[in-house]
Amino acid sequence: MPRRVNRFAIQSAIFLGIFLLILYINRPQSSSLADKRLDWNEIRYKPQDGKKVDSRGICPSLAGSKKPALVVARVEADGDTSWIDKLADKYHTCVYNVDAPSDESSKYLQVPANRGHEAIVYLTFIIDNYYHIPESGVVFVHGSRWAWHNDVPTYDNAAALAALDTHAALEPWGYHNLRCDWSVSTCPASAKPQGSLETSFQAMISPWDARSVSDSALPAAFKILFGDDNDNVLGRHDTIRSQCCAQFIVGRKNILQHSIEEYSALRQWLLDSGPDAAPRDDRIAGRILSYIWHILFIRKQEIENDGAISLEKLNTAACPHAADCYCRLYGICDLDKCTDGHCYGQYKIPPDFRIPDDWALTHP
Repeated sequence: MPRRVNRFAIQSAIFLGIFLLILYINRPQSSSLADKRLDWNEIRYKPQDGKKVDSRGICPSLAGSKKPALVVARVEADGDTSWIDKLADKYHTCVYNVDAPSDESSKYLQVPANRGHEAIVYLTFIIDNYYHIPESGVVFVHGSRWAWHNDVPTYDNAAALAALDTHAALEPWGYHNLRCDWSVSTCPASAKPQGSLETSFQAMISPWDARSVSDSALPAAFKILFGDDNDNVLGRHDTIRSQCCAQFIVGRKNILQHSIEEYSALRQWLLDSGPDAAPRDDRIAGRILSYIWHILFIRKQEIENDGAISLEKLNTAACPHAADCYCRLYGICDLDKCTDGHCYGQYKIPPDFRIPDDWALTHP
């Protein structure tokens, strides 16, 4: 009997010690550290080889266009493109089919590989059209018209893009995510820090969970992309707040805040292989890059303190209040029943994050 008691006491002491250690490691930061400053002003990744990627992603007739460019990252499974054609009066459309066969004889609308989901299209467009970005900006979207994350009651991206006030959207920061609702984003205060032990543990026990795995991998990836000195380390308690789903509008000047060499290095991170390159799982690589866009594109003076990016200012700009967002982007103003991140009746997540297969037929 004494042996059993002793064993229980030892196990209890070990468990209590581990529990207290976890509480200590995850203790809240002091207020003096709340506004962290990060040297995220430049992509510093060094490509693994000097092989130059051919420029074959030019958007036809973009030079001199007065319309905002609409850059569409699509795959064959996205189906009919007529909804994009109907937006041509408002936008200069640039449609990239990432899984189409390569055409060596053409220099237009092609990507070097099908990697990182929409990210390879966005970066290729910027690199190959860098000197012809329209003054009126660029809207970057996915190729499916109907998708669960499109922030309109019918989940119809054609309706959202037709209603989008591109000028008003660019006014505050020169960049704006197309979503206003905060669901499935890291905007709510309840969102876990990407580098927290809880996130790492969730990624370890659920390797199929792309969100947890990509969040857990994000701090290390950012050290590779932005540099690994102490000013670039995202701490265990630091949360990058960001809207979901990588559809956004950005102004020309904001794109030109970074050099063509930086965008090329970022794309090469996707294309390279090896320990410092992007994860081979496209879900993980693409989601890591979905946290990059607002860091690159929000007007620098809006988010900097003494030349470094203020995490507090960055997070505030990344997550505008839903009511303000709907009014600014889509002209839907004076909404009631709104919280910081939701306005009743504007958006809800469909069951299982899927819209019915016959949705297009029932919502022409």
